[in-house]
Amino acid sequence: MSEAGSPDCGALPVAPSPQGRYVPVVVHAGLAYSAGMTPRVDGELTRRGTVGVEVSVEHARELAGLAAANALAAIADAVGGLDNIERCVQLRVYVAAAAGFTAHTSIADGASERLQAALGERGAAARSAIGVAGLPSGAPVEVELVAAVRGSRP
Repeated sequence: MSEAGSPDCGALPVAPSPQGRYVPVVVHAGLAYSAGMTPRVDGELTRRGTVGVEVSVEHARELAGLAAANALAAIADAVGGLDNIERCVQLRVYVAAAAGFTAHTSIADGASERLQAALGERGAAARSAIGVAGLPSGAPVEVELVAAVRGSRP
C-alpha cells in the first residue's frame, strides 16, 4: 500500500457507498456518470487538506488515483463489471489548491494513470483539472468520471 492507502494500481476498491443523499452512478443512454468521488477507503477519507499547504503534489497525485479508482469501481458495479465499460470518455479532477498553485495537471495525471492501469487504452479520457478553494469533508481532491458502457445490471 502507498501512503494514500490505495491498493496496487490495477486493483479496484469496493464500490463506495454514498456519503449523502445521492446515487453514486447514473447510467443513461449508453453513458455512466459517477458522482464526485474522494479518496476514501472503507468510507473513510484517507487525507484532508489543501494541496500546496498540508498535502504534497506527490501525495495528492496518489490520492487522485484512489479517487479515480473509486469512481471506476462505482461505474463497474453499476454496469456489471469492467468488461462492460467500453471506454472512459471524460474525467474531471478537482484539486483543493493553495492560492497561486499551478500543478493541477500533475495531480490529475495520477487519476489518468489509475484508469489506464485498470482498463488499458480504454481508460484514456478527455480531462479537465480544476483548482478550487475547498472540497467536501476537506478532501484534497475529487474526481468525476463519465464512461461509455455496454449495459447495466437490473
